[in-house]
Amino acid sequence: MRYTARVILSALTLALAGCSGTEPEESRWQPHPGLAWQWQLDTRVDPSVDVPVYDIDGFENTAADVARLHRDGRKVICYINVGASENFRPDKADFPRSLLGEQNGWAGERWLDIRELTVLRPIMERRFDMCRDKGFDAVEPDLVEGYGNDTGFPLTASDQLRYNRMIASIAHERGLSVGLKNDLSQIPQLLPDFDFAVNEECAQYDECARLSPFIAAGKAVFHVEYAEPASRFCAESRKLKLSSMQKKLELGVWRKPC
Repeated sequence: MRYTARVILSALTLALAGCSGTEPEESRWQPHPGLAWQWQLDTRVDPSVDVPVYDIDGFENTAADVARLHRDGRKVICYINVGASENFRPDKADFPRSLLGEQNGWAGERWLDIRELTVLRPIMERRFDMCRDKGFDAVEPDLVEGYGNDTGFPLTASDQLRYNRMIASIAHERGLSVGLKNDLSQIPQLLPDFDFAVNEECAQYDECARLSPFIAAGKAVFHVEYAEPASRFCAESRKLKLSSMQKKLELGVWRKPC
């Protein structure tokens, strides 16, 4: 049987992709700048908001909830906390006590020692397996900037880069897109590893321009403000091509988009 050079090259490409364990970039959802979105982490999802992207809690919502959103033509992001333990999650016992640091200001949450990659990787892999198995398109890993906080551990920027890249790799191995949550200082180093960004309050702190590398790369920036009214940040958000809205801190159904 004869094979053309193109067929042989295609076979080699597929084989290499399989060996790497990472889904090819073109097979993942690649959200583009300007997409409207809903971010609801408080209680089970309300599917009534007419937007193309939903970001919802991975534990609190079911495969049926995700399928419902898909039937309505939405892409769905799985919110997962990767930087702190949560004593209200079903896998709370998986986190060794030695990895639990200071409380982070949210009830039941304590910072994790992200230097312990070999311990945390299988825990996060199981969480991302859940997102994949429920049919999510992407992951929003929260609290990926612990090195800039009082965690109880001497975390460095290098520790955070290693951990964040591991998190991105875990998502990509499962065919999931992944967003960089906040962590503005490390955008230059992490831009190639992440498919979009999620940001809180860049307008309040006059930092939204720091997200421009994502926009320049054709990657969406999903942005919210809490204290700032939409009238104060929407003009700048539109100029920067951010997907911006005002939300209440509990992240319920209410939203005021730009």
